[in-house]
Amino acid sequence: MDSVELKISSKDWLYIVLIGTLFGFFISWFFYFLNPVFQDYTTILFSTQTSLLISLFSIFFITISNNIILPNINQKFWYIISFAFSFLSGSLGFLCSYIFAFLFDMNITTFLSPFIVYISITIGFLTFLIGLILHQFISMKYKNESIKGIITDSRLKALENELNPHFLFNALNSVSELIYSDQKKAENAILEISQFLRNAITKESILPLREELGMVETYVNIENIRFQNKIKLHISNCDTGILIPKFSIQLLVENAIKHGYTGVDLDINISVMKNEIVVQNNGKIPSSINCGVGLKNLKKRLKILNIGTLSYQTGDRDLQFTITLKD
Repeated sequence: MDSVELKISSKDWLYIVLIGTLFGFFISWFFYFLNPVFQDYTTILFSTQTSLLISLFSIFFITISNNIILPNINQKFWYIISFAFSFLSGSLGFLCSYIFAFLFDMNITTFLSPFIVYISITIGFLTFLIGLILHQFISMKYKNESIKGIITDSRLKALENELNPHFLFNALNSVSELIYSDQKKAENAILEISQFLRNAITKESILPLREELGMVETYVNIENIRFQNKIKLHISNCDTGILIPKFSIQLLVENAIKHGYTGVDLDINISVMKNEIVVQNNGKIPSSINCGVGLKNLKKRLKILNIGTLSYQTGDRDLQFTITLKD
């Protein structure tokens, strides 16, 4: 079987071995009823055994080919090597099966003995043809998976690009109000924004929780320059092993400040409990939650990355958003 530049998973190999073995088993029944000469249990045993050995030889040769031979020779020789190994898988699989049958004195060997060379060559060519079909099937499978991955990554990048202006414009507006009133605070704000962007500019769509919380702390520092340190951030039970979408908690904190700040101290609490990340604030409680661009964006990213879901609940004195992570 040909496997040029082809990665075959253990699961694929299992399917190939099972399909090959079952194919040999059912073919043996065809010969069993075709001619009285073959009406012996050894016909079924021999055919099934032959298919299994051909599959195992294919695994061996493809593994050697992919890992050792092909990476070290000129690409123009790849198809020659692959053809040779495909042919050998069939021929050697059949010959080994015949040897086992001969050693155990199976009746079918009496009929096969005069034609052993011709049959082994024919099966070698048939194995090559079947290998080409399997190669195309597996190649298409992994090309489709690769295309799906590219599309998913493109969708994530598009969503992240929607977020970048969302928080950046708010931060720059904060700085613009300080330029004439307090240049020192404006300078500090620009340094904080620079630090925030340095952490934010990364190709990864998911980050360790610790890195995301670091970005959140920087963001709150930026906002506190404008709000005179009235935004109080509290973080507890930080599980650093958790991976979450970039900007996820930052967006929830930004949402709390934007819609919850009323001019007095705003407490924002972030806590991690088992498979939940909770962002709670004691600011203004809205009569209803309208999911704007940011919250809709976060829900989509959680779904695309298959990480979890976003939910919320309101109390008498607080508003709570919860990211529920999948196990």
